[in-house]
Amino acid sequence: MSIKLAEEMLGARGVSVSAIADIVFQLQHKYHPALTQRQCEDSVRAVLGKREVQYTLFTGIALDELAERKLLPEPLQSILENDEPLYGVDETMALGVTSIYGMIGLTSFGYLDKEKIGVIETLNEKKDGIHVFLDDLVAGIAAAASSRIAHNNPEAARYTTGTD
Repeated sequence: MSIKLAEEMLGARGVSVSAIADIVFQLQHKYHPALTQRQCEDSVRAVLGKREVQYTLFTGIALDELAERKLLPEPLQSILENDEPLYGVDETMALGVTSIYGMIGLTSFGYLDKEKIGVIETLNEKKDGIHVFLDDLVAGIAAAASSRIAHNNPEAARYTTGTD
């Protein structure tokens, strides 16, 4: 498994690392003014480098694709076709991704799930495919990458070093 394969699978579904990085930038720039798009892309790739993230992404994409081909058993097929609001498995999988860099990912994911910014909104509104899992997984990846940046923000060190 590799980051390259994860990127290829995302790309085949219309999602680029730079599109996810745009979301990360929106989440973190206020708190980290020197942040660059490149740093956000690097952070997204670091998240995609985690095997557990790759496995979750591959599973979610496969379920979306199987639903598009009408290959899932009922009632799962209908649930995914209608993006049933009470079906929370997609969010549960995404929350696993968000947790790899701590609890701050949870709040970022909640915000992204509610606001649906950037490519998340595009996926959520697409009518030519099923993205029940992918929109939440992209939000989870963005939230985790944002959390990673937050944890590495040198400004936060002042709280533990006594250099206020």
